[in-house]
Amino acid sequence: MTSTAGTFCYIDPEYQQTGMLTTKSDIYSLGILLLQIITARSPMGLTHHVESAIERGSFQEILDPTVTDWPVEEAMAFARLALRCAELRKKDRPDLGKEILPELNRLRALGQEYDASKVSSTSTTCSSSAPYSYGNDDVSSTTP
Repeated sequence: MTSTAGTFCYIDPEYQQTGMLTTKSDIYSLGILLLQIITARSPMGLTHHVESAIERGSFQEILDPTVTDWPVEEAMAFARLALRCAELRKKDRPDLGKEILPELNRLRALGQEYDASKVSSTSTTCSSSAPYSYGNDDVSSTTP
């Protein structure tokens, strides 16, 4: 038994019932955060809203509207992974090393390919309104 602190919406529902924390508890929280990344919405009821949008065929409407060029199919794959992470029962959540990280690495590679294709299709002097490059691991170059 472990005592934990945190915001209610991010806490594993099974932990709330049993008081037992596992790595799958962290997976639940990760799922909620992943959904927030693509929707820019509050965590309250977020899984329900995303699931409903997918079922209604209006998934694109729930995506963060400040991003104008969503790769909708890849965002959908990301959302489905996040929803699996946020399953109510920990036994239904994916494994971090076997399922989550490979999918996140695949999506990162797609993003890097997209960045590379945009750079190659523009002039050598490229300007961006983004404060940093997602593909750049050098934290020192992230100044606005």
